[in-house]
Amino acid sequence: MTLRACGLIIFRKLHEVSAAAVGDNIEYLLLQTSYGTHHWTPPKGHVDPGEDDLQTALRETQEEAGLDASQFTILEGFKKELNYTVKGKPKTVIYWLAKMKDNSAEIRLSSEHQAFRWLALNEACKLAGYKDMQTTFREAQQFLCSQA
Repeated sequence: MTLRACGLIIFRKLHEVSAAAVGDNIEYLLLQTSYGTHHWTPPKGHVDPGEDDLQTALRETQEEAGLDASQFTILEGFKKELNYTVKGKPKTVIYWLAKMKDNSAEIRLSSEHQAFRWLALNEACKLAGYKDMQTTFREAQQFLCSQA
């Protein structure tokens, strides 16, 4: 059976800029786990019985980062599915892209995480570590730049 998880790639724009400068104006939220290898990831988690994928992403974002759905806008047109193996079992993770409404909103971590950072694309890719997550961040950035 395939494990299924969902989450949000949350970003903020630092200030309003011209379309050409959009890429330099975006920061992504990454959370550092308080267990295992202390890896960095966007808020995400396993789908609970009876829950749909987007409900899971919203619930996990609330639980892990303390952000509720009123604090961000989910962008139409970007949804990314990652498929990989964890401890010998197949896993699917689905991400949506969400823009913060208020850049000063407080991030409140759950016990599952020990730190958070807002990072530009290159730093986010370095901390994310996994190639498929790096690719997802780059695709999100391309999508955002194409929307400007």
